[in-house]
Amino acid sequence: MSEIHKFIFEGLPVRGALVRLTDAWVEILRRRASNTLHGAYPPQVQELLGEMTAAAVLMQSNIKFNGSLIVQVFGDGPVKLAVVEVQSDFALRATATVSGALSPDATLSQLVNVGNAGRCVITLDPKDRQPGLQPYQGVVPLFGEAHKKLEKFSDVLQHYMLQSEQLDTTLVLAADGKVAAGLLIQRLPMAGSGNLTGSAQSADEDQIGRNEHYNRIAILASSLKREELLTLDVDTILHRLFWEEKLLRFEPMQGATGPHFSCSCSRERVGRMIVGLGQSEADGILREREVIEVGCDFCGLQYHFDAVDTALLFRSSVQTTPPAPLQ
Repeated sequence: MSEIHKFIFEGLPVRGALVRLTDAWVEILRRRASNTLHGAYPPQVQELLGEMTAAAVLMQSNIKFNGSLIVQVFGDGPVKLAVVEVQSDFALRATATVSGALSPDATLSQLVNVGNAGRCVITLDPKDRQPGLQPYQGVVPLFGEAHKKLEKFSDVLQHYMLQSEQLDTTLVLAADGKVAAGLLIQRLPMAGSGNLTGSAQSADEDQIGRNEHYNRIAILASSLKREELLTLDVDTILHRLFWEEKLLRFEPMQGATGPHFSCSCSRERVGRMIVGLGQSEADGILREREVIEVGCDFCGLQYHFDAVDTALLFRSSVQTTPPAPLQ
C-alpha cells in the first residue's frame, strides 16, 4: 500500500516526510508495459521517473494547495521529457518520452541533459483557477555552481527549494520496478512550538546552511542508502536514522487518503483536442487512416473517432460557439 508519513523534530526547526509508493507506482509501470506502441521503460528511466514521482508526492504533501503539482524535466538526451502530476488528494500519474539508446549506468545528465541546456519545471495549477489566470511556474536548470551538470534528480530539487523558498532541504530518492520512495528533511524558519502553529517571530533570521540542528539531522538523513530506502519499512528507517531524536509523527496518509494512481484523460477532452486541430486537419487524417486514434501517454487508454464521430465534434463546436457581435 502506498503511504506518506510526516513528522517534525520536537522543539527543533526541522520537519520531515517519507513516502513509499508501491501499488500506485506498479500500476504506472504496468500500464506502460502493456502499451504495444512504446513498451516497458528501461530500468534507468524507471529509476528517474520513480524518483520524480516520489519527490512530487513529497512536495505536494508539504504544501496545502488545492490543485495539481506538476514536475517536468526536459532536454536533449534520450529522455526527451518526463512528467509527473500529483493532485491535492494524491491522485498521481507519470510518463516519459524515450528516444535513443541508453547506457546501462546512465546518470541524469546522460539521460536528459547531454548539452547542459536541460530544465526542470515545477508548476502549481489551482483547481479553481479563473479564466485568464496562468498557473505558477518555477524553472531551474539541470546544473549547479559553475554550470556543473547535476547527476541526481534530488540535487536538482534541493537547488530549486533553496532558490525558490530559501529553505535548506535534503532529499534521498530511490526507485526500481516495485517501489518508488523518498525521504525529505527541511529546515523550518523557527524552533519550538512555532512549528505547530505556523507563527513567526520578528527576531527570526535566515540561517541557510548555518542551523546546527538541521545540519545534524541532514547528515543522518543523507546516510540512508538506496537499498534501505527501497526495502525497509517506514518505522525501521526512522528508528535507524533518528533514534536519538524526539520525533512527533502525524497520522500516516494511506489507503483512501494516500497516494493512488488516477488519470484525468477523457473522451471529451480528446474531442476538444481534435477540434483544436481544425476540421481540415482532422479530415486529412481520416482520409489517410479512416479513424483518428489518440492514446493517453499516462494511462495507455486509446480513443477512436471515425468520420461520424468527428463530424459530430465539429457540429457541436459550431453550435456552442457564441455568435459574433453585430457591427
